[in-house]
Amino acid sequence: MLELYNNDMSVCAAKVRIVLAEKGLEWKEHRMNLRAGDTWTPEYLRINPNGVVPTLLDDGKILIESNVILMYLDEKWPAPPLQPADPFARARMRLWMKQLDDSVHAATGTASTCVAFRHQHLRKTKEEIDAYFAKVPEERRVRMRQAIEQGVQAPVFAGAVKRFDKLVADFETALAEGPWLAGDRYSLAEVAYTPYLIRMELLGFEQMFAKRPRATDWKARVLARPSYETAVKKWFSEDALALLARERDGARAKVAEILE
Repeated sequence: MLELYNNDMSVCAAKVRIVLAEKGLEWKEHRMNLRAGDTWTPEYLRINPNGVVPTLLDDGKILIESNVILMYLDEKWPAPPLQPADPFARARMRLWMKQLDDSVHAATGTASTCVAFRHQHLRKTKEEIDAYFAKVPEERRVRMRQAIEQGVQAPVFAGAVKRFDKLVADFETALAEGPWLAGDRYSLAEVAYTPYLIRMELLGFEQMFAKRPRATDWKARVLARPSYETAVKKWFSEDALALLARERDGARAKVAEILE
């Protein structure tokens, strides 16, 4: 029995749902409300000390860290394969995934909060916000406070925008060598980036693809896979989509200003 501690709009949880869909695996959901602090309860912290989603249970065995979970699932259920057979291509795949953990994921959280999700926090009382931040690790606290209080005017927003623009530029360069990021077939590299591609679109960052035709074509092929519909799109929160739609026009203007 596979059990997934999941959140509908979490990019990291979405990655795991994509692999589960690609493999045709059945699983049981434990839905987590991130804004309500479900991941900071003592019960959840016992299974995931980082206080994040996803967490996967495989017959009671606990796995954390989304990229680790992706490789575990592909190795335990190897058909269809989602890692290249060639060692060099597999190393390239891992390097793309490593970027997410090193900097892209943090930029995603910053940008998402600056553009839209800050408003979910601003509806709370000062006491509720302070109680929320008391549970957030110190290395994330300053960045999140700045994002919530200043939105797209926050200095951290400009850094996040520039990180995404570099990422798309790197996609364009890498795809000159072939149709996929790591070798000649769809792999965990594409799986890992799929939720981030759609988050960029929802945030109003699609202009970064405008003059990058290889990245644009690759993105279209990634989002055309059936697993995107079943594991990402159908999970979208209508409230979150409405909030993003309301706020992203202002974000587009700020992104254009930053990139100029």
